[in-house]
Amino acid sequence: MDGVKLTKTRIRAGVWEGVLSGSASPALEVRHLEAEVPGVTVTAIPERPGEWAVRVPVPVASLTEGVQTFLIRDKALGETLAHFTIITGVAMEDDLRAEVDLLRAELDMLKRAFRRHCVETLG
Repeated sequence: MDGVKLTKTRIRAGVWEGVLSGSASPALEVRHLEAEVPGVTVTAIPERPGEWAVRVPVPVASLTEGVQTFLIRDKALGETLAHFTIITGVAMEDDLRAEVDLLRAELDMLKRAFRRHCVETLG
């Protein structure tokens, strides 16, 4: 994964957009509350070889009160490339809740990977 970079460009009309570089054939997944977000697209940018346009539609059902964190991950390696957070319903004095929510999401991913590792090594 050395050199792979995912850069946010904007969120517009309910779609997170970014540019992925450094990957020959990207396969991405986006997770929210441990469920995969449908409709993610990764498209080669014709005028920029080696770069890919990434579009993530934000599901309307995920827009509930509080902090919602979405993890954008490489499917093959299981590495998180980026994340984005949407906060609704309350004023945010500080980004601390968003950071805690991101830590929780990452911890859940680590727990699943550790359990999978234990099953594979024991059985």
